[in-house]
Amino acid sequence: MLKLIFLLFFVFSTFILTSNDIKIESERIIRINLGDYINLQFEIVGITPELKNEIEKKTNQRFFKDFVYKWNIIKHSKQIATAYVDNVYGKTQPITFLVIINNEGEIVTTEILKYREQYGGQVKNKNWLDQFNGKDLNSEIEVGKNIHSISGATISVNSVTTGVKKILFLHAELIKVE
Repeated sequence: MLKLIFLLFFVFSTFILTSNDIKIESERIIRINLGDYINLQFEIVGITPELKNEIEKKTNQRFFKDFVYKWNIIKHSKQIATAYVDNVYGKTQPITFLVIINNEGEIVTTEILKYREQYGGQVKNKNWLDQFNGKDLNSEIEVGKNIHSISGATISVNSVTTGVKKILFLHAELIKVE
Protein backbone atom coordinates (compact mmCIF):
# COMPACT_ATOMS: atom_id res chain seq x y z
CA MET A 1 0.00 0.00 0.00
CA LEU A 2 2.82 2.38 0.87
CA LYS A 3 4.48 1.66 -2.48
CA LEU A 4 1.24 2.48 -4.29
CA ILE A 5 0.89 5.79 -2.43
CA PHE A 6 4.52 6.67 -3.21
CA LEU A 7 4.04 5.77 -6.89
CA LEU A 8 0.89 7.90 -7.15
CA PHE A 9 2.63 10.82 -5.44
CA PHE A 10 5.62 10.51 -7.80
CA VAL A 11 3.41 10.40 -10.92
CA PHE A 12 1.27 13.32 -9.72
CA SER A 13 4.25 15.48 -8.70
CA THR A 14 5.96 14.77 -12.02
CA PHE A 15 2.83 15.91 -13.88
CA ILE A 16 2.59 19.10 -11.81
CA LEU A 17 6.28 19.93 -12.31
CA THR A 18 6.03 19.32 -16.04
CA SER A 19 2.91 21.50 -16.35
CA ASN A 20 4.55 24.22 -14.27
CA ASP A 21 7.73 24.06 -16.38
CA ILE A 22 5.64 24.45 -19.55
CA LYS A 23 3.80 27.42 -18.03
CA ILE A 24 7.08 29.09 -17.03
CA GLU A 25 8.62 28.45 -20.46
CA SER A 26 5.48 29.78 -22.19
CA GLU A 27 5.59 32.99 -20.20
CA ARG A 28 9.31 33.39 -20.92
CA ILE A 29 8.65 33.07 -24.68
CA ILE A 30 5.71 35.49 -24.50
CA ARG A 31 7.94 38.09 -22.80
CA ILE A 32 10.75 37.57 -25.32
CA ASN A 33 8.33 38.27 -28.16
CA LEU A 34 6.19 41.03 -26.61
CA GLY A 35 8.47 42.65 -24.03
CA ASP A 36 8.96 42.54 -20.30
CA TYR A 37 6.49 45.31 -19.50
CA ILE A 38 3.36 43.28 -20.02
CA ASN A 39 0.84 41.67 -17.70
CA LEU A 40 -0.11 38.07 -18.25
CA GLN A 41 -3.52 36.76 -17.26
CA PHE A 42 -3.43 32.97 -17.30
CA GLU A 43 -6.48 30.76 -17.49
CA ILE A 44 -7.44 27.25 -18.44
CA VAL A 45 -10.17 27.46 -21.06
CA GLY A 46 -12.60 24.60 -21.41
CA ILE A 47 -13.75 23.71 -24.91
CA THR A 48 -17.43 22.84 -25.16
CA PRO A 49 -18.24 19.55 -26.89
CA GLU A 50 -20.07 21.45 -29.66
CA LEU A 51 -17.14 23.79 -30.36
CA LYS A 52 -14.67 20.94 -30.08
CA ASN A 53 -16.64 18.88 -32.60
CA GLU A 54 -17.00 21.82 -35.00
CA ILE A 55 -13.27 22.63 -35.04
CA GLU A 56 -12.24 18.98 -35.22
CA LYS A 57 -14.40 18.56 -38.33
CA LYS A 58 -12.89 21.68 -39.95
CA THR A 59 -9.30 20.62 -39.30
CA ASN A 60 -9.63 16.84 -39.34
CA GLN A 61 -7.64 16.69 -36.10
CA ARG A 62 -8.84 15.91 -32.60
CA PHE A 63 -8.12 18.08 -29.60
CA PHE A 64 -5.72 16.44 -27.18
CA LYS A 65 -7.80 17.52 -24.15
CA ASP A 66 -11.08 19.33 -23.46
CA PHE A 67 -9.16 22.48 -22.56
CA VAL A 68 -6.21 24.65 -23.57
CA TYR A 69 -3.97 26.99 -21.63
CA LYS A 70 -4.55 30.62 -22.50
CA TRP A 71 -2.87 33.90 -21.62
CA ASN A 72 -4.41 37.32 -22.19
CA ILE A 73 -1.47 39.63 -22.78
CA ILE A 74 -2.01 43.15 -21.47
CA LYS A 75 0.11 46.26 -22.00
CA HIS A 76 -0.86 49.70 -20.66
CA SER A 77 -4.30 48.34 -19.65
CA LYS A 78 -5.04 47.11 -23.20
CA GLN A 79 -5.02 43.56 -24.45
CA ILE A 80 -2.42 43.31 -27.21
CA ALA A 81 -2.37 39.57 -27.87
CA THR A 82 -3.47 36.12 -26.73
CA ALA A 83 -1.33 33.03 -26.32
CA TYR A 84 -2.41 29.39 -26.32
CA VAL A 85 -0.70 26.15 -25.40
CA ASP A 86 -2.03 22.91 -26.80
CA ASN A 87 -0.81 19.44 -27.74
CA VAL A 88 -0.94 17.41 -30.92
CA TYR A 89 0.21 13.88 -31.49
CA GLY A 90 3.40 13.20 -33.38
CA LYS A 91 3.90 9.59 -34.36
CA THR A 92 3.17 8.27 -30.86
CA GLN A 93 3.88 11.06 -28.37
CA PRO A 94 2.32 14.47 -27.75
CA ILE A 95 4.00 17.62 -29.05
CA THR A 96 3.32 20.64 -26.84
CA PHE A 97 3.28 23.96 -28.67
CA LEU A 98 2.59 27.66 -28.06
CA VAL A 99 0.92 30.07 -30.47
CA ILE A 100 0.79 33.83 -29.84
CA ILE A 101 -1.92 35.70 -31.78
CA ASN A 102 -2.17 39.50 -31.96
CA ASN A 103 -5.41 41.52 -31.86
CA GLU A 104 -5.68 41.39 -35.65
CA GLY A 105 -5.81 37.59 -35.47
CA GLU A 106 -2.31 37.15 -36.92
CA ILE A 107 0.24 34.75 -35.53
CA VAL A 108 3.11 36.56 -33.81
CA THR A 109 5.10 33.40 -33.16
CA THR A 110 4.81 29.65 -32.75
CA GLU A 111 7.14 27.62 -30.55
CA ILE A 112 7.49 23.94 -29.74
CA LEU A 113 7.66 23.71 -25.95
CA LYS A 114 8.09 19.97 -25.56
CA TYR A 115 8.99 17.46 -28.25
CA ARG A 116 8.91 13.88 -27.03
CA GLU A 117 9.52 11.78 -30.16
CA GLN A 118 12.87 10.26 -31.14
CA TYR A 119 12.59 11.48 -34.73
CA GLY A 120 11.17 14.54 -36.45
CA GLY A 121 12.49 17.08 -33.98
CA GLN A 122 13.32 19.41 -36.87
CA VAL A 123 9.89 20.97 -36.33
CA LYS A 124 11.48 22.80 -33.38
CA ASN A 125 13.65 24.72 -35.87
CA LYS A 126 12.95 28.46 -35.62
CA ASN A 127 13.15 28.95 -39.40
CA TRP A 128 10.49 26.31 -39.97
CA LEU A 129 8.22 27.71 -37.23
CA ASP A 130 8.61 31.27 -38.58
CA GLN A 131 6.55 30.21 -41.61
CA PHE A 132 3.43 30.64 -39.46
CA ASN A 133 4.23 34.24 -38.50
CA GLY A 134 1.73 36.71 -39.95
CA LYS A 135 -0.75 34.00 -40.91
CA ASP A 136 -4.38 34.29 -39.82
CA LEU A 137 -7.59 32.31 -40.12
CA ASN A 138 -8.00 33.36 -43.77
CA SER A 139 -4.46 32.34 -44.74
CA GLU A 140 -3.79 29.16 -46.59
CA ILE A 141 -1.80 27.01 -44.20
CA GLU A 142 -0.98 23.80 -45.98
CA VAL A 143 2.09 21.58 -45.98
CA GLY A 144 3.63 21.50 -49.45
CA LYS A 145 2.02 24.78 -50.53
CA ASN A 146 3.10 27.52 -48.14
CA ILE A 147 4.43 25.41 -45.27
CA HIS A 148 7.58 23.46 -46.10
CA SER A 149 7.69 19.75 -45.44
CA ILE A 150 10.68 18.28 -43.62
CA SER A 151 12.15 14.97 -44.69
CA GLY A 152 12.01 12.58 -41.73
CA ALA A 153 9.43 14.70 -39.90
CA THR A 154 6.35 14.25 -42.06
CA ILE A 155 3.98 13.27 -39.26
CA SER A 156 5.20 16.02 -36.92
CA VAL A 157 5.05 18.67 -39.66
CA ASN A 158 1.48 17.76 -40.53
CA SER A 159 0.40 17.50 -36.89
CA VAL A 160 1.86 20.85 -35.84
CA THR A 161 0.56 22.61 -38.97
CA THR A 162 -2.96 21.33 -38.37
CA GLY A 163 -2.65 22.12 -34.66
CA VAL A 164 -1.81 25.74 -35.45
CA LYS A 165 -4.88 25.97 -37.73
CA LYS A 166 -6.95 24.44 -34.94
CA ILE A 167 -5.78 27.16 -32.53
CA LEU A 168 -6.66 29.88 -35.07
CA PHE A 169 -10.20 28.48 -35.35
CA LEU A 170 -10.49 28.23 -31.56
CA HIS A 171 -9.22 31.79 -31.07
CA ALA A 172 -11.74 33.15 -33.59
CA GLU A 173 -14.58 31.42 -31.77
CA LEU A 174 -13.41 32.48 -28.31
CA ILE A 175 -13.14 36.17 -29.22
CA LYS A 176 -16.74 36.06 -30.53
CA VAL A 177 -17.85 35.04 -27.03
CA GLU A 178 -15.79 37.64 -25.11
